[in-house]
Amino acid sequence: MVVPAVRTESLTVEYRHGRGIAEVSLEVPAGEVFGFLGPNGAGKTTAIRTLLDLLRPTSGRAEVLGHDSVSGSLEIRRRTGYLPGEFALPGQLTGRQALDWLSSLRPDSPPIRRDELVERFSVELDRPVRQLSKGNRQKLGLVQAFQHDPELVILDEPTSGLDPLVQDEFHRLVRAHVGRGRSVFLSSHSLDEVQHVADRVGIIREGHLVAVETVEVLRSRGLRRVTLLTTDPTAAEARLSTLDSVSELSRRGDRLDFAVSGAFDPVIAALSGVPVVDLLSRAADLDEVFLALYRGQADPS
Repeated sequence: MVVPAVRTESLTVEYRHGRGIAEVSLEVPAGEVFGFLGPNGAGKTTAIRTLLDLLRPTSGRAEVLGHDSVSGSLEIRRRTGYLPGEFALPGQLTGRQALDWLSSLRPDSPPIRRDELVERFSVELDRPVRQLSKGNRQKLGLVQAFQHDPELVILDEPTSGLDPLVQDEFHRLVRAHVGRGRSVFLSSHSLDEVQHVADRVGIIREGHLVAVETVEVLRSRGLRRVTLLTTDPTAAEARLSTLDSVSELSRRGDRLDFAVSGAFDPVIAALSGVPVVDLLSRAADLDEVFLALYRGQADPS
């Protein structure tokens, strides 16, 4: 039996003042990029810290690579790479010294990928960390997370401070890592980043997991934006207005703009016999789906 990279059962963390996470149950198979999506304060970092035993659950449990997050935390840390959301290093160390120091914390996991990653991201190794820009410090963070070729990499806001070219290279690294049978758990509030790199997405809202689906399925739940050009806009408007799946219908001359939820077949059937000059349909972007779920406007089931 293949052991999941991550599995939680009713995982709950309560703070004395403020929200943690509540009853979070999910499973991330090995060999997957899982995007954990939500705005700041939704519970993403709390969940990650609990997986790594940096926080203890109030109730429920978590397993990482088949090990309990509490009793098996040392083995979990040996087999995972981690980039925290606020990555900080001693400012007096050079990049090389920082990577050596972090590698020494895993004496049985040599940094076999370091040279490749340093070249890939043009990492500054010989300057003190305090002299590096945020982007260059973040690149050091990526190298230390991947340098020992871990089975699972857990990343909290990994592209913060990176320019678009480096972000693209990071996406390539993630896909290649998973292509070699590894796993990536990626937490982000960047909708664009997640939809371009993740296999599945979990959306967390106020500490509760409200959806876990593939990007394609989540998009299918959103509204398709449609523009119709017709020589008979009156007939088209009359027919479309009868459909429950059509909303936000507006008309300007021969052009109709509207949104469609669910299947598109009823729209095509309704327009049968109407002279269509042009029809443009745009699939829902993940940001629209996220906003709908976060505002409670979409059904997560």
